[in-house]
Amino acid sequence: MASFEDLARPCVRKFSPYVPGRPIEEIKARFGLQRVIKLASNENPLGPSPRALEAIPACLGDLNRYPEGGSTRLRSAIARKWGVEPSCVIVGSGSDELLDLLARTFVGKGDEIVISRHAFIRYRMAGEIMEARVVEVPMVPGLRHDLQAMRKAITARTKVVFIANPNNPTGSFVTRQEFAVFLEGLRQDIIIAMDEAYFEYARHLPEYPDSIGARAGHRGIVSFRTFSKIYGLAGLRTGYAIADPEVILQMDRIRAPFNITIPAQAACEAALQDEAHVLRATELNRSVMEWLCGELVRRGVESIPSATNFLLIRTRKLGVAVFEGLLARGIIVRPMAEYGLQEWIRVTLGTREETELFLKGFLEIEAL
Repeated sequence: MASFEDLARPCVRKFSPYVPGRPIEEIKARFGLQRVIKLASNENPLGPSPRALEAIPACLGDLNRYPEGGSTRLRSAIARKWGVEPSCVIVGSGSDELLDLLARTFVGKGDEIVISRHAFIRYRMAGEIMEARVVEVPMVPGLRHDLQAMRKAITARTKVVFIANPNNPTGSFVTRQEFAVFLEGLRQDIIIAMDEAYFEYARHLPEYPDSIGARAGHRGIVSFRTFSKIYGLAGLRTGYAIADPEVILQMDRIRAPFNITIPAQAACEAALQDEAHVLRATELNRSVMEWLCGELVRRGVESIPSATNFLLIRTRKLGVAVFEGLLARGIIVRPMAEYGLQEWIRVTLGTREETELFLKGFLEIEAL
């Protein structure tokens, strides 16, 4: 009798699933700790906007009903926010779902996608599960996307180029000029997936590109953003994409119905209206980033300049050893071996107190 493993598609049998960060309760139980600080998943330490929290109880009486299937109100709110038509917007269960949806819509067996070597691992996974050829391009020094090399890697079989801007896990970003040169003369049937999960942390930078505005010159740009990071709503799993209406229409054909819950739709719509909360989160991040980078430089510890709410730090030992040492101290970070960066860890910037505790533990482990 065939096993269920034998019945699975060959690409599924070879597929390596995404490994999320360690849960707080698991670490408390493992080490007998009363307090655990999670700095592994790039979450906002301030939590959600008060407006978002107020919006959730107001809709709980409707939980016996299915949510509005197309997230129409939320789509319209996003469209108003960024000056596009609602037909240019699609909402998903986190930007993860939408990245998968893009691949499922446009990529098939024998097609190619182009990614950067140390970019977000979900791009590779999206291509692999569709049995596409994943073309991986090395980064330039400073762990930055090499857009010129990615452009040269495009062939007649290329369907999608994935660009994380800023990039997870390196924190680096491609500039307005680099992006403009990349797009110049590019075939219009190439889809450019601009993953901008950390957009709100980087948008103030003079050289940061406007991917939504760039659609005027290239119809294939798809801008992905999320409510999980600066909006502090990771637990509600909601993201969105902005693209040409024809791209959105095709993705919408296979989007699961009712994919965004009633509380998520209400909270995200309210969060969009609270720019003051976004500003507070941005200012806290800037302050903690400046402090931590200064302390690391003073001690000769290498890190990658970051336009996000996390920092990629080089360790003197294997990153996983530092990760385990920090776990025992009640601090969860992310080792980077899965990205081919064995001597690095990624740390989310928490509050100043949380980040100080991280630095103290990190320096103790490095000194052992």
